[in-house]
Amino acid sequence: MASWTPPATAGRPIAILGAGVLGRRMALMFTAGGHDVHIRDPSSDQLSAALTYITETIPSIAQPGVTPGTAHAFSSLSEAVKDAWLVIEAIPEILSLKISTFAELAALAPRDCILATNSSSYKSSAMLDEVPEADKPRVLNMHFFMPPAKRVVELMTCGVTHASIFPFLYEELTRVKMSPVVVKRESTGFLFNRIWAAIKRECLTVIAEGVGSPEDIDGVWTQMFGSAEGPCKLMDQVGLDTVAHIEEHYIEERGFDRSARDFVVREYVEKGKLGKKSAAGGLYPPQAEEEKARGLYILDLGLTNLSAPMSSGRVLVGSIDGKTPLATIASGESLPDGIATLGNRIYWTSMGPPSTNTGSIRSSLPDGTDVTTILALGEVHTPKQITADRTNSYLYVSDREGMRVLRFRPDGTNLTVLVQNGDFNNPTHKSDQTRWCVGIAVDPVHRMVYWSQKGPSKGAQGRIMRASLDIPRGETAETRTDIEVLFSGLPEPTDLEIDTTSQTLYWCDRGELPLGNTVNCASVTRDAVSGEGKSELEQKLGYKILLAGLHEAIGLQLDVENGFIYASDLGGGVYRFRLDGSGKQRIYEGECAFAGIALA
Repeated sequence: MASWTPPATAGRPIAILGAGVLGRRMALMFTAGGHDVHIRDPSSDQLSAALTYITETIPSIAQPGVTPGTAHAFSSLSEAVKDAWLVIEAIPEILSLKISTFAELAALAPRDCILATNSSSYKSSAMLDEVPEADKPRVLNMHFFMPPAKRVVELMTCGVTHASIFPFLYEELTRVKMSPVVVKRESTGFLFNRIWAAIKRECLTVIAEGVGSPEDIDGVWTQMFGSAEGPCKLMDQVGLDTVAHIEEHYIEERGFDRSARDFVVREYVEKGKLGKKSAAGGLYPPQAEEEKARGLYILDLGLTNLSAPMSSGRVLVGSIDGKTPLATIASGESLPDGIATLGNRIYWTSMGPPSTNTGSIRSSLPDGTDVTTILALGEVHTPKQITADRTNSYLYVSDREGMRVLRFRPDGTNLTVLVQNGDFNNPTHKSDQTRWCVGIAVDPVHRMVYWSQKGPSKGAQGRIMRASLDIPRGETAETRTDIEVLFSGLPEPTDLEIDTTSQTLYWCDRGELPLGNTVNCASVTRDAVSGEGKSELEQKLGYKILLAGLHEAIGLQLDVENGFIYASDLGGGVYRFRLDGSGKQRIYEGECAFAGIALA
C-alpha cells in the first residue's frame, strides 16, 4: 500500500452529509472546535433546523480560547464536498444508498479527502462496490454516538484503510473534545454495540422466560451502576422495531439464536408496542403526559459527611415523580449550592469553604461527564443560586459574601458585575449579612433581574430586590439608582423563580416559623407591587404563603408547563406540589443536605 500524506486542513471545511439528529450534532462538535462545516441535505427544513440547533447550542459547549467555526447549508453534494478534507456521511441506513453515495464521493471529493461513514449497522467495506481500488484506503467507519452528551466515536478500518489515518483522526477528534477509540479490526457492531447487543439480547430473554420484568431489570441496573436509566427503558427509547432490525442483522452475520428477536417481534412489534414513539408503549406501558416530563437534578451539599463536609458535595439525578432512585453523576464537590441547565450542559455553583473567596462555577454534560470549571477559584467568592437566560444565552449567579450579582456566558466569558453591594475586602461590609446576595431569577422578556438578600440567620431582615438587566447610562454596579426593594422584613429568603408570563415571583424562605421554612409567591407587576388587588392576608404580608413546614428550605424549581413546583431542604427532603401549594408530595428523602434543584 502506498504511503499516506495527511490532508492540509487549514482553510478547508469538513462536510457532513445528512442534517438529521446525529448529523447536526456531529456538525456542532466540529464547529465548536473551530472548523467550518458544510452540512448537506436534500431537505431545506432539515438544513434550517440543523443550523438553528447549532446556533442555539454552541454557546453552551464553547471551548475557552477557541473561536468557533461557521456551519453552512448545502443542497448540492458537489458544492458541499468541494475542498473538504473530511467527509462523513450520516444518511439513512440503506446500504444501496450508501454504496452510490461513496461512488459519488470518490469522484467529487478532493483526492486527499478522508471519506467516512457514521453507520452503526454496516461495515464501510460493504459500501465500496463502486469505489475505485485506489480510493478505498481513504475510507473508514467513524461511528458517533450522541454528542455532545455522549462523545465517544469509534474508528474502524474498511479492511484496507491507510494505517496512518487513525492517529491523524484520533488527534483531530481529541482536539474537538471527542473521545475516539480505534477498533483493532473490522467488526459488525464495532466495540460498544457488540457489548450492548449482548445486554439487550439477554434482557429480552429474561423477560421472555418470565425470570424478571423490565422494571426489575432496570431497577437492578440503575442500583448497580448508578445510571439514570436501565437497558429496557433505553430499548424503548430507541424503538423495539429498530432493536429487532439490528438483532436480525447480527443473526444473519453471526448465527445467533433467534429466540430473543422473535419474542420482541411477536409480543411487542407486531402488536404496535414499539416503545416511547408509540401510543401503545413498549416494554413499559404507555406513560401519562406528566410522566414524560424531564428528570430532576438535585444538589447535596455534603454536610452530612462529618469527616469531610467541605468536599463531599454531589450532583444527583432523579425523576420528577421520585420513582427513580437518585443517582450520583458528580461527586467530591465543595458545597455545591445552585444548579441550572443551558443548552446541553449542567451548571452548578461551588461555594467552597465559607468566607475564603474560593468559590467556582462548574459544568458537565447531562450524564456528569466532561466536568469543567467555568469560573475558577476566586473569580466568584461564594456563589449561591444560578439561573439561565435561555433567550440570550447567559448565566446569572448571586455571590453571597461577594455581595454581588454576576452575569456571564456559558463558557465563562463576558463576566459582568450587575450589582455590587459592598467590598468583600472590607471586613465591615463582608460581615453585614443584609448585603449578602443569595437567590436569583431573571426575566429576559421584561429585562429584569431579581435577587434575595437574606440577612442574618432567622433575623427577619431579608429582602427581595430587582433591577434592570441594563445598568443605567453613566452609572455602575455600585452606584446604580434603579434598584427596587420589592419585599423587606422577610424571615430569610433563599432561592427565587419567576413565571415570566404571569410575572409571578416565587421564593423559598428558610427563616423562623411560622413565616419561615415556606414557599411563597407574589405578583411583581407594577400595580401588584404598589399593593393593589391583594386579599386582606396578602395585603398584610405583601405576599402569599403557598406551603409551610419545610426544614431549612433552599432549592426551588418551577415547572409551569406541567403545573408543579419542586422544593428541597437541608433536612433531606425534596418535594413536589401544585402551583397553588396543594398536593404536596415528598418525592425524595435521605441523609442529605439538599440545596439547588433543576429540571433536567
